[in-house]
Amino acid sequence: MEFIDYYKLLELDRTATKADIKKAYRRLARKYHPDLNPNDKQAQTRFQQINEAHEVLSDPEKRKKYDEYGKDWQHADQFEQARKQQSAAGGFGGGFGDGGQSYSYSGNFDDDTFSDFFEQMFGGRARSRGAHRGAHFKGQDFNAELQLKLSEVYESKKHTLTVNGKNIRLTIPAGVENGQTIKIKGHGGPGMQGGPKGDLYITFRILNDTTFRREKENLYSTVAISLSTAALGGEIEVSTFDAKAKLKVKPGTQNGTKVKLKGKGFPRYKKEGQFGDLFVTYTVKVPENLTGRQRELFEELKKTGI
Repeated sequence: MEFIDYYKLLELDRTATKADIKKAYRRLARKYHPDLNPNDKQAQTRFQQINEAHEVLSDPEKRKKYDEYGKDWQHADQFEQARKQQSAAGGFGGGFGDGGQSYSYSGNFDDDTFSDFFEQMFGGRARSRGAHRGAHFKGQDFNAELQLKLSEVYESKKHTLTVNGKNIRLTIPAGVENGQTIKIKGHGGPGMQGGPKGDLYITFRILNDTTFRREKENLYSTVAISLSTAALGGEIEVSTFDAKAKLKVKPGTQNGTKVKLKGKGFPRYKKEGQFGDLFVTYTVKVPENLTGRQRELFEELKKTGI
């Protein structure tokens, strides 16, 4: 897989400060945001790459590994461990050799240098000592962001996500939450030394395109009722997420009264057929622009102390 230079991607040099990285990310994220580039697959790919670059370079620990090991930064810990084991076995530190061939470690690799060195290390001397056993390293994990509308996650649906130029078709379970991250196994970068592929982590951004407020699997809405209905009671029709429902309003209902419609909320994540509840809050409308007759009636009611 082609190596992506995060600094070049964000149009920065390697001395960039954290503030520089943040500023560059915001500028480019706006430029390539899917909402501003509908149906532009290249812009979508660039947007995802920009998010990935920002995630790595804005994290001091990840950035340090990236600066030192380049595209193999995610294998830094394994490499250090292997280096210590090899050193303990008489391998390398200042250098090692076998059959007149020697290799030295400088502590600073970029692009393919580390991969070539790693192959030489485990392909030559290390293989003769059996150090290749257990040296199969998992590929790089990818991170992507998928933006969906609330109405799109009410039911399980298939979506196509483009990651590093590859289209991945997957089913998004109903009830996924804003900010939730799920793992798609084996859809990351290729493994090293015969190791397994990395994984793909998808973070969801859910935009509310409805009049409901969502809290996990529960929904909340506000419904206005007339003053007469609040006082005398009656039947009203309210909207649920996917239909309509009739409610009986009790006589003497106060402003702010809350009622619960059991099972009319949002689907529970990965729990087929299970839903949260819908909570409806009544707001009593005070009439305006009264007719003469209506005013007379209210005057009479006022005299009775109501």
